[in-house]
Amino acid sequence: MTLCYALGLHLLAARYNQTDMSDTTVRDTVILGSGCAGLTAAIYAARANLKPLVLEGHEPGGQLSITTLVENFPGWPEGVQGPELIENMKKQATRFGAELRMAHLTSADLTRSPFELTIGKDIVQTRSLIIASGASARWLGLPSEQALIGFGVSSCATCDGFFASGKEIAVIGGGDSAMEEAIFLTRFATKVTIINRTENFRASRIMLERAIAHPQIEFLHNTVVEEVLGVEEKELKGLKLFNKKTGERWTLPVAFMFLGIGHIPNATMFKGQIDLDDDGYIKTEHNIFVTQMGVQLHGVYACGDVQDRRYRQAITAAGTGCMAALEVEKYLEEMGR
Repeated sequence: MTLCYALGLHLLAARYNQTDMSDTTVRDTVILGSGCAGLTAAIYAARANLKPLVLEGHEPGGQLSITTLVENFPGWPEGVQGPELIENMKKQATRFGAELRMAHLTSADLTRSPFELTIGKDIVQTRSLIIASGASARWLGLPSEQALIGFGVSSCATCDGFFASGKEIAVIGGGDSAMEEAIFLTRFATKVTIINRTENFRASRIMLERAIAHPQIEFLHNTVVEEVLGVEEKELKGLKLFNKKTGERWTLPVAFMFLGIGHIPNATMFKGQIDLDDDGYIKTEHNIFVTQMGVQLHGVYACGDVQDRRYRQAITAAGTGCMAALEVEKYLEEMGR
């Protein structure tokens, strides 16, 4: 073997190793979140051979992981348990090559290319990013409330309202979300009691007037829930209430309690780098394209509840997750990947 030939092989091997190292250290795409949006994006991205890294986040599986029976997801005529649906989606994503990691994002730098994500002590570089970190429901924070989530306690009227058919229920809150949920729930419940912790309501005048005018809706002012009853039976039996103005305590017999005190979008780590609305939801164009100062930030997409404050359904989240993954594939092709 001549010296020139050996040197040529050495240089070729060095170039190959350098390219290979780049391919293994810089990801084509990273997906933040493992709910319906994130896992659908993972399925599509994995099938496109992008080998996505999915960070499962603080709430692996999203809100479906704490939901019992899901009856409105297509393809399940008898319904499906929320955790089972999520587990099947995970299996489908990993079957095609997605990597799921039990970790959450610490910080991100979207000002450089590739983007830099800090995950604990590790830094991951990626050419594209899908934010599917969801929105966490606001809860009262009572141990008894947490124990009965999915067993009479819900944060989604459109998801679980059907199960309240023919029963008396309570809605907690005083804003537009509470009024909307209460009015919607009158389709199923025989009586809806709105429980507001203050004398005044934060709801818009038109929404409040609609709720007041509805014959099935009653109001409790200056009232807070001290305890949710029925933990031992795993079935909500009633609410232990306290009137802050009169000091009175009593039990309200209801079969369901719906939280109408809003959601917290999991996007605070991106504040200052992408456009967020006043409540912290990610602003998007055409449902998925993330913007920065009103201009599309190429390579960054958002899907699911972190950008959807209107529908917040598993099927709509899955739809935008699909859209985000398809756009990532198109973006990387245009970038020569």
